[in-house]
Amino acid sequence: MKLILSAVMLFLLTTLKGFSQDKNFYIFICFGQSNMEGNARIEAQDTSGIDARFRVLQAVDCSDKGRIKDQWYTAVPPLARCRTGLTPADYFGRTLAASLPKKIKIGIINVSVAGARIEVFEKDQYQTYLSNAPEWMKNIANEYGGNPYGRLVELARLAQKAGVIKGMLLHQGESNPNDTLWTQKVKGIYDNLVKDLNLKPKKVPLLAGELVNADQQGACANMNKIIATLPDKLPNSYIISSAGCPSSRDHLHFTAEGYRIIGTRYGEKMLALLGYKPANQLKNQ
Repeated sequence: MKLILSAVMLFLLTTLKGFSQDKNFYIFICFGQSNMEGNARIEAQDTSGIDARFRVLQAVDCSDKGRIKDQWYTAVPPLARCRTGLTPADYFGRTLAASLPKKIKIGIINVSVAGARIEVFEKDQYQTYLSNAPEWMKNIANEYGGNPYGRLVELARLAQKAGVIKGMLLHQGESNPNDTLWTQKVKGIYDNLVKDLNLKPKKVPLLAGELVNADQQGACANMNKIIATLPDKLPNSYIISSAGCPSSRDHLHFTAEGYRIIGTRYGEKMLALLGYKPANQLKNQ
């Protein structure tokens, strides 16, 4: 009898867990270095008019903002750590919220480490990489439990209880200049995420943004030639142009306007992959 009752309880719990997942809650995994963290100062227009359907799963505790890690909040920036800036994910989510049917919600996960090479997200190499990293970078990684990849997976699994992972956003490369193995490393990280999260690759595209463009005197613009070859290694990946996105004075980061533009481009590409048109295109038809 005890075995029967246990089996019934397990069935009920499994059933309830299944019903708790909302197939109209689209989850997107974001990772990278400082440009995905967000470097530009957040302006008033970036914190107003945010649709409540656009959510962020808090990656770290931010007591001064009243946010607790592992909880969902309306996606008011910052969307990475407590004092990061505007990120492409901000206007990616806004673009989706404005264009997708009202029944669909958008959820963001953002685990990014400023200044870090792509190796910081390699499942079997991050410890070796971080062991030689500067203290300030180790401190950032420690906010993610010392394992950025592991924290990304942890958050994604939590998000999967609420919704469905529909894609990944990457912005990284400034710390891997001229690294011809970068595409192979990104594919390895993508493959590990797909395996660890039990995803179907054809249904989970990866969008990779260009670094500050040559038309803005980008300090690492040459890396865009390598980034452009990612689809050769990872067929379900797409490159997001940074052409015309204003750069900050360091020519490594975007201005707030630059983040708005490239974030919108991420959103427009994802909409196309999901089979929708951006709201601004619909208005013009």
